[in-house]
Amino acid sequence: MSDWPSWGAGQPYDGCPALRRCVADPGRFADENWGRAALLTRAAELPASYEDLLTLDAVDELLSRRGLRTPFLRIAKDGAVIGDKQFTTGGGVGAEIADQVSDDKVAALFGSGHTVVLQALHRTWPPLIDFATQLSADAGHPVQINAYVTPPQSQGFAAHYDVHDVFVLQIAGEKHWRIHQPVLVDPLRNQPWQDRAEQVARAAASQEPVIDEVLRPGDSLYVPRGFLHSAKALGGVSAHLTVGLHTLTRYHLAEELLALAAHRADLRAALPLGVDAADPDQLADVLREVADALPDTIRGIGADAVARRLRRRTGNRPAPLGPLAQAAAVRDVAAGNVVRWRSGLRHHLVVGDQVRLELPDRTISLPLATEAAVRVLCEGDEVTVGELPGLDEADQLVLVRRLLTEAVLVPAKP
Repeated sequence: MSDWPSWGAGQPYDGCPALRRCVADPGRFADENWGRAALLTRAAELPASYEDLLTLDAVDELLSRRGLRTPFLRIAKDGAVIGDKQFTTGGGVGAEIADQVSDDKVAALFGSGHTVVLQALHRTWPPLIDFATQLSADAGHPVQINAYVTPPQSQGFAAHYDVHDVFVLQIAGEKHWRIHQPVLVDPLRNQPWQDRAEQVARAAASQEPVIDEVLRPGDSLYVPRGFLHSAKALGGVSAHLTVGLHTLTRYHLAEELLALAAHRADLRAALPLGVDAADPDQLADVLREVADALPDTIRGIGADAVARRLRRRTGNRPAPLGPLAQAAAVRDVAAGNVVRWRSGLRHHLVVGDQVRLELPDRTISLPLATEAAVRVLCEGDEVTVGELPGLDEADQLVLVRRLLTEAVLVPAKP
């Protein structure tokens, strides 16, 4: 989990089960498509359908029985998102909440041609929580998942581009997709398509699409960030998952390098009193000083410092744990219990005069004698307490209890 995968075309991906459900050959995808080219993969090339992830019945359950609130739902038609008050209401007795989703209002809107967008399903629907956790580990980039449910012969959003990469996984019905080359290659999060709306519309209307195909249940479509895309449901209700990979970029590294450069007092110093920052002549000298100072400063910053900041700033939440079950596991830890590393919890192991587990939000320091045992636990396999290397049984109990308390380990399922 702490190391990046090494990929090559044709390589088997037994260790990347979620990515393998999105593309037929992850190695070839990494070499030829990732960040470069759109890719359509038919259901016959993939190991399984997506019925275990989401169904139309599950959509109805989410909309009617799960107490969803905004912003977990958006509704749109012809490219325009409607106001929340058109599909929300109070929660009723014992739930005095004004913005709960109203199932009857949603039904009426859907019947009149509106697209339903279930947002952040990686936080609300258990199969997609698990899928997003695994895909983020497979790909090395944070993952979010929305669902788009479109009535027959309807289009929810006009041609646009996203500032993150996307897998489209078709769940039900058929949808006609048109993909065009970017008007801006590799847009950053502060470069949304709305800033280039006219250019996007012209390109979508005048250029030949690179993909112009109908997706059917079980098909997958990869759309790199920046690529223009639009879709229209055909004869029946269409539903697909949009699996967004919030791509970590070289720009993220540049941002962190600049942030770390702030340890230099001369770079934190104020500009002269009375300066006109809009006048290039007044800025020229100090800008030259800053530009001269940056290269040496940045070259002196190690990868460990940048990785530590990225670990804290980016990434999905780790897999959910049951608070009651976790508390019981801490209380009842004993030899013979089986535990495992918490899925999706990114870490970096540092060994010096102590063993340090650097986690996204904190660092755990442990005695040096625990190194061999901690390395085994970090591998992620199920481990039996009492069989960890390098420690007697009493010390194993102390270590496992500590890591269960820190929510680093969880009890393995029976």
